[in-house]
Amino acid sequence: MKRSLPLILPLLMCALTVFLNTSAQAERPNVIVIMSDDQGGGDYGFMGNKIIRTPELDKMAKQSGLLTKFYVSPVCAPTRASLMTGRYNYRTRCIDTYVGRAMMDPDEVTIAEVLREANYRTGIYGKWHLGDNYPMRPMDQGFEDSLIHRGGGIGQPSDPIGAEGKYTDPTLIKNGVETPMKGYCTDIYFDAAMDFIEAATQENKSFFTYIATNAPHGPYHDVPEALYQEYLKVDFRPIMINPNLNPGRLKTETDKLARICAMITNIDENVGRLFKKLDQLKIRKNTIVIYLNDNGPNSMRYVGNMRGMKTHIDDGGVRSPLVFHWPNKVKARRTADALCAHIDLMPTILEACGVKAPSKLKIDGRSFLPILTGENSKWPKRKVVLQTHRGNVPQLYHHFALHEEPWKLVHPSGFGKERFEGLPKLELYDLSKDPRQQNDLSDQRPKVFKRLKKSYEDWFADVSSSRPDNYAPPRIIIGTKHEPSTVLTRQDWRHASGRPWGRDSNGFWLVEAPEPAAYKVEIILKGDHPSGVAKITAGEARLSLDIAANKQRGHTTQMHMQSGQFKLSVDIDFDGNRQGPHQVILTRK
Repeated sequence: MKRSLPLILPLLMCALTVFLNTSAQAERPNVIVIMSDDQGGGDYGFMGNKIIRTPELDKMAKQSGLLTKFYVSPVCAPTRASLMTGRYNYRTRCIDTYVGRAMMDPDEVTIAEVLREANYRTGIYGKWHLGDNYPMRPMDQGFEDSLIHRGGGIGQPSDPIGAEGKYTDPTLIKNGVETPMKGYCTDIYFDAAMDFIEAATQENKSFFTYIATNAPHGPYHDVPEALYQEYLKVDFRPIMINPNLNPGRLKTETDKLARICAMITNIDENVGRLFKKLDQLKIRKNTIVIYLNDNGPNSMRYVGNMRGMKTHIDDGGVRSPLVFHWPNKVKARRTADALCAHIDLMPTILEACGVKAPSKLKIDGRSFLPILTGENSKWPKRKVVLQTHRGNVPQLYHHFALHEEPWKLVHPSGFGKERFEGLPKLELYDLSKDPRQQNDLSDQRPKVFKRLKKSYEDWFADVSSSRPDNYAPPRIIIGTKHEPSTVLTRQDWRHASGRPWGRDSNGFWLVEAPEPAAYKVEIILKGDHPSGVAKITAGEARLSLDIAANKQRGHTTQMHMQSGQFKLSVDIDFDGNRQGPHQVILTRK
């Protein structure tokens, strides 16, 4: 017996190590992040809205911690880049929402990558909006299970052909493959997420689940019918910014709000279903569930004591409640008014999970976990900057807000244009006394104004120098085993002429091929059109293809493409009228 002891001890030590590691992993919290799209910071019962029904979220808020001064970007893709990386979106190359400027650099390290490396299961369901092609898809950025739509929403030029605008029975992208689905999109995302959660639980694996609904983002033609009919009977004037509309306009606005509210209450019902699943699986106590919205509301409606909506950098356009549910660590109804933002989610989640970020990774955010757990209620004075506008390159002073409690320095020069005219006209507000930003103090408080202006300028210089050629758009890599067929859409092309998504528009894609290869090229058009000729350019390679009248698909040819980086464009001549394609599919032969 003594002679066999040296053989038994290593086995016992190995078994003990496995047991301890398994036990430690089992104690790590699961994480679910739910983010709605274009739901404003006032669209909740617990935030004072008496019209929109959110009973499940109201219940969640009562049982959770709540950050009341949580900031996001004024539009969606920049918020998503910051949430995923803990970094200001200007560091990530994601600077806008379309025409190739919503793509995030694949070198960015996401929270999904860090947690997956720490042996978490990772899944995304709904909206990604940081690049539709390799190597920028969620499945390339740390998510092992992915069920998403393309682009910034269903109903955009990136929709799969034949499923345009379908919130009900949509065609989604499941792990890179177009997959027809049954049901309403929000229900589908939550169903898939709950299946993923149950599978991970059965495997005794911790999980990170990201549920990002495209609701209540428009278009509004396809919403949950029963809820829509219910809301059609509601008087929305108490939450309208301008309730004194003429009867025709009031009817139009009421219909739109009924559709938006139907989508919001549908999300709320799914949150209730999710909590029932967590209870059924007996994992609720050690599962972090976070809820937030990605920007301000998609119409001028109730935002509490603030002003503004989506695209605005007034507080109503960049504020969201942050509900943090973790029964094991965070007491119910714990509220904090510390200045926090989307850049803080990644470091907070990593601290909660006991996972360290890579040592060389520069993260702008900081963990707010201690102020919710009560371990440290002190929160140092800090500055948070939010800036987003249309265009190819960010511009100094254009449409930004800098926050430092209680101050807000802002230049609301307008989201919809690349540049502003004339000299910047910065405004300064004391949000503790003037949350609606009605009393500009820039002349009365010159020292504060000057100091914050310098802080913003330093921030802009810093984020603009994060990497060489800081704002160059990322490139789509074609012809790899990771994505044998590449669907190129107007979402990620570089706009060249016409209205960006208009029928008369044209553009090109920035691509990279690892080696020379032959490709099948299919040109897809939208709507009726005469016959014409398409000129395809891929770097130095060029060829022409006849386009048959009123034919949407089937315009195909074979083309040899060089290796390296180049532009790919398709210019179609319809009897002197020139335009680009709706989509192009490249399949390596």
